Amino acid sequence: MTARMLRLFPGPSEDMALDGAYLAHRLHERGSAGSPFVYASFVASLDGRIAQRDPVSGESRLPAGLVSGNDFRLFLELQAQADCMVTHGGYLRDLAAGRLDNVLQVGTQDATRDLARWRTDNGLTPQPTLVIASASLDFPMPDSPARHGQRVVIATGAAAPAERIARWRAAGHEVLIVGAGASVEGAPLADELGRQGLRSIYLLTGPRMLDTMLRDHRLSRLYLTTAHRLLGGESFHSMLAGPELGDAGRLRLCALHYDASAPDGTGQFFAHFEPRPA
Repeated sequence: MTARMLRLFPGPSEDMALDGAYLAHRLHERGSAGSPFVYASFVASLDGRIAQRDPVSGESRLPAGLVSGNDFRLFLELQAQADCMVTHGGYLRDLAAGRLDNVLQVGTQDATRDLARWRTDNGLTPQPTLVIASASLDFPMPDSPARHGQRVVIATGAAAPAERIARWRAAGHEVLIVGAGASVEGAPLADELGRQGLRSIYLLTGPRMLDTMLRDHRLSRLYLTTAHRLLGGESFHSMLAGPELGDAGRLRLCALHYDASAPDGTGQFFAHFEPRPA
């Protein structure tokens, strides 16, 4: 049975198919070289948890109560529209350790071939450029980008370890210096990727990158899935951590949809927001 959801805002309400709902946003057409369209997505509980942290090992995990096939389908549709995806060294370390699944490529499974065709039909490269943001530059390089002919770029800050920058460059990888300290900064990263012709930039990087893109006024849109579940727990991650954002955190609701069936029949909201101009 095809998944359905109810559009609540903007009205009037409408029952609609879930598949294709985010592809209809055509994010790959919204940006330009001078002003790339930068978007992020998160899934959270009603009490604001995006991940829980093991108090002994310190490892983070996505709680099973937040996971659903419907949310994952929309995630894949956002991925399919990207000229480039920004990930981080922590994800690659977790991937190598078997703690997370590989989501670095588009349309490589039988169930997602339609997204590969969508990219071809809409003039995008078979795979988005993969940008790895890292301050330490200490991460393993997975083999899947090379197997799929995917361009890989490493992004770091000026104070990152010089010997590791040299090592990655010697291995044939492009390294961008896009931050005054050790970490990547939002404006330099978005501006440099735009200069390289990457017009739609999907952030798969977590709270720190969201923070710097908001503070630098480079975030174009935030997608948020809210699972109707309270998680609790004393050790967790939320969407942001750090100093108050002030006016940089002002967002306006663009659309809100209700999925009554998932996860586990509790329901969830799919919303997207855009920053309000200062």
